[in-house]
Amino acid sequence: MGSPVVVEGLCVSAGDAKLVDQLSFSIQPGEVLALIGESGSGKTTTALALMGYARRGCRISGGSVRVGDVDVLALKPRQLRALRGRTVAYIAQSAAASFNPSRCILDQVVEPAVLHGKLRRAEAELKAIALFRELALPEPELIGSRYPHQVSGGQLQRLMAAMALITDPEVVILDEPTTALDVTTQIEVLRAFRRVVRERQVTAVYVSHDLAVVAQMADRILVLRDGCMRELSTTERLLTAPQHEYTKSLLAAARPAPRAQAPLADDAEPLLRLRGLSAGYGPRGADGQPAIPILSDIDLELKRGQAIGVIGESGSGKTTLARAVAGLLAPCAGTMEFRGQALKPRLADRTRDELRRIQIVFQSADTALNPSQTIERILARPLQFYKGLSGAALQRRIEELLDLVQLPRSLAKRLPAGLSGGQKQRVSLARALAAEPDLILCDEVTSALDTVVGAAVLDLMAQLRRDLGVSYLFISHDLHTVRAVCDEIVVMQHGRKLTQVARRDFDRGPHHPYYEQLARAVPELRRGWLDELDAQRPAPVLRAV
Repeated sequence: MGSPVVVEGLCVSAGDAKLVDQLSFSIQPGEVLALIGESGSGKTTTALALMGYARRGCRISGGSVRVGDVDVLALKPRQLRALRGRTVAYIAQSAAASFNPSRCILDQVVEPAVLHGKLRRAEAELKAIALFRELALPEPELIGSRYPHQVSGGQLQRLMAAMALITDPEVVILDEPTTALDVTTQIEVLRAFRRVVRERQVTAVYVSHDLAVVAQMADRILVLRDGCMRELSTTERLLTAPQHEYTKSLLAAARPAPRAQAPLADDAEPLLRLRGLSAGYGPRGADGQPAIPILSDIDLELKRGQAIGVIGESGSGKTTLARAVAGLLAPCAGTMEFRGQALKPRLADRTRDELRRIQIVFQSADTALNPSQTIERILARPLQFYKGLSGAALQRRIEELLDLVQLPRSLAKRLPAGLSGGQKQRVSLARALAAEPDLILCDEVTSALDTVVGAAVLDLMAQLRRDLGVSYLFISHDLHTVRAVCDEIVVMQHGRKLTQVARRDFDRGPHHPYYEQLARAVPELRRGWLDELDAQRPAPVLRAV
């Protein structure tokens, strides 16, 4: 059973800047309060403050936080350590980064209960298995013996929930727990989280930028911007009758509208052609096949000026396809042609001109940008390598690129750590454009961004396509995003291409059953959608024992 949470006048500061300013709200046991807003709005900062925690360089500078009868901000360090993980549990966005890769899963899940003296080891293991079953994990008696890399992302996220719930916390904080998951996995994780919260009647805080997901989880929604509350309302009322203009802008950005593009000519020149492409990882056997096959017999044709989306669940081969085209992974079979010429399989064997014409933008700008180099230096490198620019010409082109991706020129002297997620992704796009490519491979470029910033990046990509004639291979698990920017959609499953759907057929079928499954799994921006989806599921068949 949960405890009430009461926050009054909360302030969190970093130096003289207020990250959270005079925030007040309350949450009752069994209730889910969602914190939404764009990157930098103070969502996670607020959630962490409920545990009496502020990130490095920050401090809780005012207000009060009460969990039941406990004044959290008055606790001493030792008391705070006892509170965290025992009374208040935290489920982070990246389960992969939260687990120790060298220890088996069961050891890590039972650790909070044993560490806080709640249960003996044997009792904790039995409870962990019961939680695995409650969270609908496969083989609950055996999955704990695996290591984190041996389970899927969705399973790891649920295992992290088991770790948080094993101490029977009164408050659970879920911080973007499904953002990095594909749509079908996300639905299963949402079901598990919602069922556990309801049955255990814990007090829950759900941090997210995805309003459609929040609509299925939350009883009330608190809208944050620049650390201040803009609106607090029931989920139903906020979705149907938002009061604040900022809330209206979030709702408008929640489902990207199609970006207008000039129709492609029927005789448009093929830019990229793949025939029978197969690829995988690990050493190759005597037959030339890799130890871990991923792609199998992919045929694809991308015309100049076209954008093709590639969708599918995690493990379907989307990123492997992009890596093969980019030359980062040599195919084991099939052919690749680019601009009518055979494309060499290995990056090291390609000419400088071939390298220039095909660029890739990765999902995580945090790891794609060198943290020790300024934005100016990051953009200068491709300009020097491909164009031989230096001096005033180099500086002028860097400024033009920043203008092109709608970033202020003053950012040039900053390090990546001083930029928001959306700004870093724009820098990654500018770096790709510095080479003046014909094709940009976009690998989940908006999945980690909030809806407002993500929509702005999509607008920018559409504009660049119109102005520069750039072609895109756009990889995503978000069908709505792909439909907004692409002329055609390629659907992949288990490394195979199942079907290809043209824009004119996006809204009319019949389509491949797997495409329909993916479309049905995208949450709709209304209350009760997940309940309706669950009602359509076939009832389990009961067999007499």
